[in-house]
Parts: sequence; C-alpha cells; structure tokens
Amino acid sequence: MSVITLAHGGGGVESLELIESLFFHHFGNALLQAEDAACFTLEGQSAFTTDAFTVNPLFFPGGDIGKLSIAGTVNDLAMMGAKPLYISASFIIEEGLSLENLTRIVQSMARELEVSGAKIVCGDTKIVPKGAADGLFITTSGIGKVMRKNLSARSLPVGDVLILSGPIGRHGASLLLARNALESSLTSDCHSLWSAVHALIEGNLSISALRDATRGGVSAVLNEWARASNVCIEIEKASIPQDDAVAGVCEIFGFDPMELANEGTFVIAVAPMHATFALEILKKFPFTKDAAVIGRITDKQPGKVILYTPQGSSRYIQWPQGELLPRIC
Repeated sequence: MSVITLAHGGGGVESLELIESLFFHHFGNALLQAEDAACFTLEGQSAFTTDAFTVNPLFFPGGDIGKLSIAGTVNDLAMMGAKPLYISASFIIEEGLSLENLTRIVQSMARELEVSGAKIVCGDTKIVPKGAADGLFITTSGIGKVMRKNLSARSLPVGDVLILSGPIGRHGASLLLARNALESSLTSDCHSLWSAVHALIEGNLSISALRDATRGGVSAVLNEWARASNVCIEIEKASIPQDDAVAGVCEIFGFDPMELANEGTFVIAVAPMHATFALEILKKFPFTKDAAVIGRITDKQPGKVILYTPQGSSRYIQWPQGELLPRIC
C-alpha cells in the first residue's frame, strides 16, 4: 500500500506527482494553476472566512475531514448571506498516511464542492514526520459574494422568531460513537447549506441573522446572540428537533445535546410574518426538512436564554463550560 513519505514534501519529483495526480486532478479548474497565487476579479461586497480542521477520527459516519473542511467553509460564508466562490486549502500531512485514504478525502472534498459550486483556487501541502500531525490537518479560507447584506447578531429585534433548521447534536454524537467503536444508524449532519440559505434570500424574507451551530452547539449560538444584542431569547424544549439516537448517546456519555456540535444545522432569526414561509422553503431540502420554530426574541431578561419545558417549568440555558468534546472539526 502506498503511503505519504517525507519526500512528498521536498519540492521534487514526488511533490510534483502528488500535486498533479491528486490535487490538480480532482480540484482542476481554470483558476487553479501552478502559480504562487490565484488571480480573479471580485464584484460588489465580499465575505472572507478562514478555518482549520483537526477532526478525530478522519472518517466518521456521514462524512470525513475533507467533506467537513469544504462544508464548514461554505457554511461560514452562507451564514453571512454570501455565495461561496473561491476556497484555498492547505494540507498538513503526517508521514505514513496512506495514499488511499488521502485520495478518498480529496475526492470527498471535490464532491462537496459540487454541492455549492465553489472552487479551490490555490493551496499548499506540507509533510511532517510521523507523530507530528495525527494523520492530516486541513486549513481553508473562503471568499464569497454577499447576496444579502446586514445579517448580524448584533442588532436582533425584539419579536423575531427563531427557527432551527434540523435536529441538534448529530455531528458530535456521531463522533462519540465512532471514537468508541459503537455501531448506530446515526450519521453526522455535515452538509453544505448554501442552497437552502440562497432559497431563503431569494424568498425576500426579513431575516436578521443566521448562524451554524458548530462548536458549543445551539446553546453557544443562542447565548452569543442574547449577549450581542442585549435581548432575551425564549425557547420551547418540546419544539427543538432531536433524534432519539442523539438523546441516547447524551444519556450514556453525560452530554447536553444543546451543547453538542452540528455541521449542517443552523439557527435563523426571522420576522414573525415570514416564519411560516421560511419553514416552507426549508422543508423543500432534505437536509432541512425537519426545520421548526423553537422560540422568539423578547425583552424579558436581556442577555439571558430561557428554556421552557413541557411540564411548565423553566431554566436558563447557560454558555457551555468546561472541557467539551474535543477535535470535532
């Protein structure tokens, strides 16, 4: 079985073969050239994001580090109302990684790029000695064209309705299962969200903010929003979409599903008059078909997130604290 060696990072024949036969072969487009930088023209307002991916394991139910790196970058742009255009990808590869696994990851990235239409236009490859990188790390940056301006969590209006695009905690729970070699039908929600966000934008809805609930889960997003806009966020526990499998994993390992990471689930703040229309749009997509209204923005206790239970009690949803599940993205 062929493996990555330090020679693949030496800048010689082995490096050339790896770049041309793997990366250029699967990512090929007019802007991806053997130059020091990609050159292109941008029109209008643009969004720019960067991220690093160190997920463990590299392959998990529903995805892998490659798919995750593209979906994560695309989604960060989408949450700012930006159409994903161009992505850079830097690979830090540990000596000894099988060429077969690296190829699978690159192919997965290429497939996920097709979902949004984004292109990898530049990149870099570094090979480090065995034991220095735990297989593979990927760093990406993305540029997108802003199609909807002024989406921000800093000015959320009282009265807005909160919509959750799908079940919570699937990514974090699927990683827990994979790390502990437990079999389940549960898969990560890892998916590029631009098509659903674009449909919401095309629907001309009064959207105030969008946010994908990655590290820290929905709890982190809601607390960040409450603090940024100095508003109260009130949510109904019974309305929050959740898979039974996620609830079971949380019960076994002692996690709160509200704090588990998601990689294809996002929160939307929208004017109440457009909430029903937003749900109709989201339910047309298989990855947001379980979208639901989960709460509202009020002025009851500014800066706080309040959860109401079906039993009639209530409690604060706090910022996630302590050592959360590591290496989830």
